[in-house]
Amino acid sequence: MIHDSVIDCVGSTPVVRLSRCFPGAEVLAKLEMLNPGGSMKDRPARFIVERGLADGTLRPGMRLVESTSGNLGIALAMVAGLRGLSFTAVVDPKTSPTNLRLLELFGADVEMVTEPDEAGGYLHTRVRRARELVASTPNAVQINQYANELNWRSYHETAGEEILRAVDGPIDYLVAAVSTTGSIQGIARRLRETNPRLKVVAVDAVGSVVFGAPPAPRRIPGFGASRVPEILDPTEIDDVLHVADAESAAGCRRLLSTEKIFAGGSSGAVVAGITRLISRLPDPGRIVTVLPDRGERYLDLVYSDDWVAAREPEAAVPS
Repeated sequence: MIHDSVIDCVGSTPVVRLSRCFPGAEVLAKLEMLNPGGSMKDRPARFIVERGLADGTLRPGMRLVESTSGNLGIALAMVAGLRGLSFTAVVDPKTSPTNLRLLELFGADVEMVTEPDEAGGYLHTRVRRARELVASTPNAVQINQYANELNWRSYHETAGEEILRAVDGPIDYLVAAVSTTGSIQGIARRLRETNPRLKVVAVDAVGSVVFGAPPAPRRIPGFGASRVPEILDPTEIDDVLHVADAESAAGCRRLLSTEKIFAGGSSGAVVAGITRLISRLPDPGRIVTVLPDRGERYLDLVYSDDWVAAREPEAAVPS
């Protein structure tokens, strides 16, 4: 098949059995890092922009604005540039140099906030700055991934459907990392249409407040959040496992050493969470997970020995 643009290549990512990483258990992973922009965020970026252009809420020449730590910004810059739109990414000092450079290479305008917010991070400051930019810029629209219903719908209509086509038979557990909660909820809602007994397990970062845990510093971008997403329905989540930064790094390295899958920080957290889940279950059945992005963007983080050594004293929260 020949596509008209790289946007048309978003989705249809493969599913791989992680039998070397999890011997004795059936764990199936959807490799979202193989999307053209390098992450699962290509899905909502494409979905939101194309829906907006189709219904008239977006028009060529308009500017998109979004608070982002990297992956969604990169995806939006890619999609916007190919659809005649401009894009401004509102970032903070914790955004990695790699992601900043990628945003620039993809054509995004980058706005850096430097003032910490009331939670000790930058997310609230970024969101406020995004709102200010939209209010002061003609023909500007905020994506607002934490409140945008098209976020979870993008995964419901694409990734969830693809998983059902790829996996023969029932799925017992969906285990996925969270930030905006769009991916876990969209996929879960689609899978539950065929199997209402599906158990959904969220893997959250230690220090994230998404599920009511106390705030604390987090150093892996795009994993966890310092605000509760407006799109979250906690009644749809059966269990939450909190994973510390050092555990995420260990999970990344285990995935690389056993499966030769070079994945990002939240994928390592998923590996740690699944390990914990399997240890609790006499029969884990079939587990499906999602590996959100590639490891190249984390060479100075979870794949850095110095970074890991600095994280190891931090204790995980049992959950």
